[in-house]
Amino acid sequence: MNLWKIFFAIFVLFSPTITYSHSMEKIQNTYVLVHGMTGGGWDWKLIDNLLSQDGHEVYRPTLTGLGERMHLTHADIDLTTHIKDIVNLIKFEQLDNIVLVGHSYGGMVITGVMNELPEKIQHAFFLDAMVPDHGMSALDVAGKYINFTTKNGLVYPPWLNSKLPIPRDLPHPAKTLTEKVNFDNKVAKKISATYINFTPETLIKRERSINSSWQRAEKRGWEIKTLDSDHNAQRSNPEALKKLLVTF
Repeated sequence: MNLWKIFFAIFVLFSPTITYSHSMEKIQNTYVLVHGMTGGGWDWKLIDNLLSQDGHEVYRPTLTGLGERMHLTHADIDLTTHIKDIVNLIKFEQLDNIVLVGHSYGGMVITGVMNELPEKIQHAFFLDAMVPDHGMSALDVAGKYINFTTKNGLVYPPWLNSKLPIPRDLPHPAKTLTEKVNFDNKVAKKISATYINFTPETLIKRERSINSSWQRAEKRGWEIKTLDSDHNAQRSNPEALKKLLVTF
């Protein structure tokens, strides 16, 4: 072994290990995905897989009385119950700096969560979701669009099909639609948020003119995006939806 090889071997042996600074690492997010009316955490499995593959941490809780928690269904479940479902998840899992996502009726739920735990949320996504002002209920937001059969404290929207295999949409607690939400926390109103409307491109202009949630989001200065999709993009267009969820 010549002198140069000996020198090189000594250099490698005693050289400090090369490390990468935190700033060079890919930034990952913690997502809390809140499903819509009649749904469940199961509805977000595809999105969960896509986000998790990129190294994000994902929680997809099921609201009380729905999905695998259907055995807990009763007539007294209200909006506060569902808000507490998510608030307690965040507290018990000790989550911080989360990306809070609500779909459809889930917009009512995450509005209440934002009001209670604004310091835990870095960004909120309202996916084709209800955007209420303080003191509004889901019925106030949707108006004539919610006119479902009600029985024993549960509502039965027309899309329910008991012949489908589990997992499937289930009857939804009626009180969750009539209780008014709180959104009077000044800190909560400063949370960065994005409203994404799921609608065919040919109907965007019409949808914007009649959709009060879109109009409230716009008035608040939130970022507005659209996705050419049906109401359940998490099922029918997960790849495109996932791309929107990582861009904010």
